[in-house]
Amino acid sequence: MLRLPVSKIIENINSETCFHAVSNDYSFTIKIDEYVPYACGAVHDGHQFRKELWDNCLHTEYDRWYEEDPETKNMIVSHPIVIAGCDSRFEYDLNRAPNEAVFETAWGKQLWKTPLPKAQKEKSQEKHASFYKVVEALISKLEDKFGVCVVYDMHSYNWQRWDREVPTWNLGTSNVDNERFGDSIESWRTILESIDLPNGIIQTAKINDTFQGNGYFLKFITNNFKNTLVLATEIAKVYCDEYNQVIYPEVVAAVENQLRDLLPKHAADFYKTFSN
Repeated sequence: MLRLPVSKIIENINSETCFHAVSNDYSFTIKIDEYVPYACGAVHDGHQFRKELWDNCLHTEYDRWYEEDPETKNMIVSHPIVIAGCDSRFEYDLNRAPNEAVFETAWGKQLWKTPLPKAQKEKSQEKHASFYKVVEALISKLEDKFGVCVVYDMHSYNWQRWDREVPTWNLGTSNVDNERFGDSIESWRTILESIDLPNGIIQTAKINDTFQGNGYFLKFITNNFKNTLVLATEIAKVYCDEYNQVIYPEVVAAVENQLRDLLPKHAADFYKTFSN
């Protein structure tokens, strides 16, 4: 893996170079092993938190971990195009619009002891902007090359804080073209429901049950690219103990192993259906 400035990452994409890189400021990673009509994203996978922010933050390291989406990058790591955040969403949230990305409160609790200095806030916003410059270049390249594209936008959510039964998988589709892409969405839901998980975990997959797909990553791509479907895909945190901060690697591996085959098949069907 190379450490590259955003300008070089974009240059590589534009020239269809295959590469693995981390951004110069270590805020995100991208790998392209092959140019294919699909990409995977894990915008909330990151846990890094800039040291200059530590003393001012009212939330604990566990509080941050609890609201992040650990292991979501590892669930899609085998696919040819993967872009993932390295920084905690408590520093800036890649799934929020630029002017909302740096939180003042987080999940009902004040985040900072004293308001962030302007320079610290701007540093976070610059990282957010850099990520989206690369996303724009990437999807532009894939749409130009293939005509259509599908993006698997991987997230996780804390299922134990819900006071009702919730699905293992949730697809948020309220901001995509359901009339055009409805069959592909339902096909993806069926695929997710078919995944076999260890430890007696019962599989269910629903659409717009817990989340509706209102994230900025989805909206940014959908609003800027007319032939790209973003599938906002949430797995309940059945792959960890969300209260004791313990990851279950056998569950993560089961998801990754099955998506290794199932996800490209779905992407191939999408391309076959919409490339004409």
